[in-house]
Amino acid sequence: MNLNKLPLNNLVRNSGRTAGLVVLVALLAFVVYGGSLVMSSLQNGIASLEARLGADVIVAPMTARSHNDLSEILVEGVPGQFYMDASLLDEVAEREGVEVASPQYFLATVKAGCCSMPVQIIGFDPETDFTVQPWIARSYGGELGLDQVVVGCNIEGAVGATIQLYGVKCDIVSKLDETGTKLDNAVFATSDTVQHLINAAIEKGFPPDSHEDPATMISTVQVKVADGYDAEAVAGDINIHVRGVYAEPTRAMTSSVAESVSGISGVVGVLMGVIWVLAAAVLVIAFTVVGKQRAKEFAVLRVLGASRSALSGVVVKEAAFISVLGAIIGVVVALLVVLAFNGALEDALGVPFLMPEIGSMALFAVLALVITLVAGCAASALSAHRLSKVDAGQVLREE
Repeated sequence: MNLNKLPLNNLVRNSGRTAGLVVLVALLAFVVYGGSLVMSSLQNGIASLEARLGADVIVAPMTARSHNDLSEILVEGVPGQFYMDASLLDEVAEREGVEVASPQYFLATVKAGCCSMPVQIIGFDPETDFTVQPWIARSYGGELGLDQVVVGCNIEGAVGATIQLYGVKCDIVSKLDETGTKLDNAVFATSDTVQHLINAAIEKGFPPDSHEDPATMISTVQVKVADGYDAEAVAGDINIHVRGVYAEPTRAMTSSVAESVSGISGVVGVLMGVIWVLAAAVLVIAFTVVGKQRAKEFAVLRVLGASRSALSGVVVKEAAFISVLGAIIGVVVALLVVLAFNGALEDALGVPFLMPEIGSMALFAVLALVITLVAGCAASALSAHRLSKVDAGQVLREE
């Protein structure tokens, strides 16, 4: 007996039953693929954040610590500004264990000509900088000149276009890779460019809400610790001997974020496991119930000469069709949901969220497809095993 066309015919003829099973399988795939994307994005975000900070110790004015501005601006990339006297740079540089000390200047604009979102302008000293320029060098090999800026990936405008900041048109010479933080909305420029922006804004009658002269004031000092010294010890020494500042190792800044990421990943993992087990159990029950309803159908096929193994093959093939279709639907829906709401997820979770590369996303999709296919076929195999042992004569007599 040729039963090759029977699985597909059964699925089409019983479209309601097929649709219900496809939805269950799609839920499995959605949980596996969506959860994998979320956890991978969280891990990528914290790795990107650690690479972005660059410095071993960050020194900021004490007011930044009291208002939590330091963590919000440096770790989360929230636009803001705070200032301290530039002479403190020399005091920090003279402390034991400090190999390099480089200043940065923060200037926040409420609205830029490129977009409606707030923009953080970060000025740096090209002669001493060791954190921003290596990051910029990945996409731009030259040196930044006056009114030349490097922008985050979310800033509108291609390389070669201009962005208007405080009335000054600045040339975009490069766009940075995505970080998964609000630093993707930041603008990076030299201190000379920042000074020009402030002067031009004042001349045109709309000075920044909060600013100081970059020649005499700075926002932070990025510290690179010399070999053989501990970052925490150097930070503690700076806190003791340099008045009015607060020094903190970058590890301390990222550790809280890393703990949050770990906790969120754990919760996501538990939810994935619970939902997956429930969906798998429901899938087994569904195939079992469907199998009992098809007892007469399989009894007739047995009387017509179909072997037990052939009937088991029919059930498994049907499950394979359902599993592949459900897995594809679940993966596509999960991808669309995560892509559409990744920004909302980052805001809701309060941690960096950086989507994995296309290759990793494809690998997760294949794994989700394999796991779902195995689960669907395993659930149907239990039903097929029971159906293969049905006494055809008894079933037909009962009917």
